[in-house]
Amino acid sequence: MLPLACQRSARVPLPSWLPGYPSSFLGCFRDVFVDSRLVWPAVSAEASDVQENITAGCSDKDKCEDGPCQNRGRCVSRGWRSYRCECHRPYEGTNCEDEYITARFGNKDLESYAVFSLDDDPNDAVTISMFIRTRQASGILLILANSTSQYLRLWQEEGRVKVQVNNFETLIGRGAVNDGHFHLVTVKLEGMAAVLIQSAQSRGSMPIRPIRTHPGDLVFVGGLLDARASASFGGYFKGCVQDLRINSKPLQFYPIATPVESYSLERLVNVARGCSSENACAVNPCLNRGVCYSMWDDFICNCPPNTAGQRCEEVLWCELSPCPAMAVCQPLSQGFECLSNVTFSVESSVLHYQTNGQIKRGLRSVSLRFRTRQASATLIHAQRDSDYLTVSLLNAHVVMELQSGAGKDLHKATVQSKGLIRDGERSQHSRWILTVDGEEKERGVSTTAAGNLDFIRERADIFLGGLSVDTGVNLTGCLGPVEIGGLALPFYLNTELKLPRPQGEKFARTNAGREPRHGCWGASVCAPNPCNNQGVCEDLFDLHRCTCSSEWTGPLCQHPTDSCFSSPCVFGHCTNVPGAFECACEPGFSGERCEVEVDMCEYSRCSQGASCLRGFKSYACLCPQNLTGEYCELPQLPVSTCTGTRWDYSCFNGGNCSEADDSCFCPSGFTGQW
Repeated sequence: MLPLACQRSARVPLPSWLPGYPSSFLGCFRDVFVDSRLVWPAVSAEASDVQENITAGCSDKDKCEDGPCQNRGRCVSRGWRSYRCECHRPYEGTNCEDEYITARFGNKDLESYAVFSLDDDPNDAVTISMFIRTRQASGILLILANSTSQYLRLWQEEGRVKVQVNNFETLIGRGAVNDGHFHLVTVKLEGMAAVLIQSAQSRGSMPIRPIRTHPGDLVFVGGLLDARASASFGGYFKGCVQDLRINSKPLQFYPIATPVESYSLERLVNVARGCSSENACAVNPCLNRGVCYSMWDDFICNCPPNTAGQRCEEVLWCELSPCPAMAVCQPLSQGFECLSNVTFSVESSVLHYQTNGQIKRGLRSVSLRFRTRQASATLIHAQRDSDYLTVSLLNAHVVMELQSGAGKDLHKATVQSKGLIRDGERSQHSRWILTVDGEEKERGVSTTAAGNLDFIRERADIFLGGLSVDTGVNLTGCLGPVEIGGLALPFYLNTELKLPRPQGEKFARTNAGREPRHGCWGASVCAPNPCNNQGVCEDLFDLHRCTCSSEWTGPLCQHPTDSCFSSPCVFGHCTNVPGAFECACEPGFSGERCEVEVDMCEYSRCSQGASCLRGFKSYACLCPQNLTGEYCELPQLPVSTCTGTRWDYSCFNGGNCSEADDSCFCPSGFTGQW
């Protein structure tokens, strides 16, 4: 600390700043005397003529340690006892204490906009940025224009930001911004490229022709002066804009307390301070006793358990259990259907239907499910004047016949399934096989619905199970859900439902008569049990099958089982025994079914010294010279050669030649001529 002596006694208070004078002193003084009188540190406030922004002591503490920057601002030290705050948008001021005032556009659906003028040349690189908050899918955000054209446009389309440069190059952001939250939208135009950034993430870029702003150019925010011109870009913006800047220079709708250099505001039409929300619940948009809760520029409905949708406009009819016990409730967008199966028999009535006269959709398809053992029957028939549709079974084939129009516009189509259908299994048909121009080679399965059934929409009669109510039922079996053009033909009368069906487009059943049985039921083919001898009956829908024990066979287990019927013995004779069979094998074979060939010589009776010769189903013994017999079990006796008067001959087995021609003397035990 250096001593300082002043000999001048005049006291001239100076302003804090004068041209040509240096800025105020920043530092410490100690023992300041004027005319030998101590002025600092002063004994009391009254003892000093002027004291402004002076504190006792001489601390060198870093000001950033006290955290002077507000609203998440970053403190940067700038030498001894000095600092600077780097503020996050949308905050401004020495300590980031000021927030740029938000501007509300389109409040109460008013046409609102703001116009600014440029008073400088931002140079070739232009960056436009702003915070926006909206729930609107379309609307103008900002337009830059000179006296001849609009050379930069920003607007919303389907909730996404769209940028157009020079009325030609167009860039569309990849993410929506109409979710009711604040989004920082930035468009950078640098040289030959444009980049769109949303919430610090790049959402797209494109090459452009360079643009240049000039003093006097206008900036339109939220809309244009002309409503029709604004409508070309989605109309006037509805929402909030905050901290709008071109490069780093703000465009303030309402100025903040901190002095900030801004572009000049020329017009402000129906733009309010702040970002207030409209009370969407004031008119109670929730239907069906839903409770409305207001959100920013939106609402949410707390719906009762049997309703759904944003405004509780969708009644969940099936939650109200409107269908009979045998039916399943199918929800529709504006109603419900009670789906079930129905069983037709000779005692049933044909079901008759008509439209309610409100069907507007095109009818292009027929879909039905059925189950039957019949080879021929009528499934569905619809008729109005000369137009008709018939889907039937003919010789176990599904056949569809369609005729519509009149005169030159008369069209006929007959189609037939390729496979047989009478196995009692469930079948479903919803495609048509058409014969085109009567040529067989053109016949095939259509990949989409062919033709139309629009004649059914007005004054047509529709029958299920027969051609008409008068002709009676000719179907024995089940029908599942039947639909024409996606509209169900209900099997229940309206009086059988707990609630009326509210949908606009629908078919209605008109006749009562002898009700078909709900559900899919076949005849009681197993009661009483037709299977004999404890056979088990299996119901195959209008057909039964008997499962017999091993001792019985036949369709009704009425015949004893012939175990030998299939000739199980390969090389042997089969004999039936209770519940089984036995095989007596032929020589040379063994096994349960005589299927194993035996080695005939393995157990041969050939005597010792003889050789066994294998044959088919037998064997033979080859005897040595001294043995003979079938099994070589006999000794071989000598042979005598005799000379007779007429021929020579031999005597066997020890026989001797005799004097008489052609005879031998036989030893004991042998006889015969030789």
